[in-house]
Amino acid sequence: MARDLLAVLAQRPLVCDGAMGTMLMASGVESACPEEINLISPETVKGIHLAYVQAGADVITTNSFGGSRTKMAKSGLEDRVVEANEAAARIAREAAGDRALVAGSMGPLGEFLEPLGDLTREQGIRIYREQAEALARGGVDFFLMETMYDLRECLVALEACASAGLPFLCTLSFDMGGRTMMGVSPAQAVAQLRAAGATAVGTNCGVGPDEMVKVVAEMHQADSGAWLVAQPNAGVPEVRGGATVYSVGAEEMASFVPALLENGVRLAGSCCGSSPEYTRAIARAVKGL
Repeated sequence: MARDLLAVLAQRPLVCDGAMGTMLMASGVESACPEEINLISPETVKGIHLAYVQAGADVITTNSFGGSRTKMAKSGLEDRVVEANEAAARIAREAAGDRALVAGSMGPLGEFLEPLGDLTREQGIRIYREQAEALARGGVDFFLMETMYDLRECLVALEACASAGLPFLCTLSFDMGGRTMMGVSPAQAVAQLRAAGATAVGTNCGVGPDEMVKVVAEMHQADSGAWLVAQPNAGVPEVRGGATVYSVGAEEMASFVPALLENGVRLAGSCCGSSPEYTRAIARAVKGL
């Protein structure tokens, strides 16, 4: 596969991988910081990536969602930020080979920007830039901001990533009411992020595929020319008998693919509670269309 995201997206929709955290927990490798697993058990992470590639993923996502300095500091690992992110990208790149693109995963900083918190805009840019540059050195093809709530933080991240010269995609997490925790609507997200230069905008986590169709439909209505991303959870999680259970199976997840694509989605995958089985079902649905 060509490593030019824009060229590939112009030709066809892409299948994204699924949950990394769910798979890491199932592997039995433990760490208070998932990004540390890139350093202590890289073969575990690579095995997960390979399983998604073999299931039909066109895009695999680095194990670096919480790889910012602010998040890793909570586990006392702030001095290993660069090392962990470069390793995350390198492991994914090795697994992808020429069969898949590599998305550099970045998530919320875990601290509010001013005036809600103490983190200044300039500090946010420095923190995100450190992570972005490490991921770029490791070999990612583009950046994927995931599970975002604050539109201002998304824009800070976009500015921070610009120096790397790679495409920037951003997905926000919406609740059942169709808003993020910070009150951002799907229409606001697609309008402001597209205006700021994001390659694609979308949504992940938060809700299952049925609710996600509504979110991308609102984005598509607001901007019919936007490339959209959709990675729903395997249903809304419930705790039963002390275990987290997801209600939507792989085939049911895949049944929503036509509606997602009809509403502008060009990158379709899954999030929490999913596995390569879900990716395989989604890939069959996308290729069938």
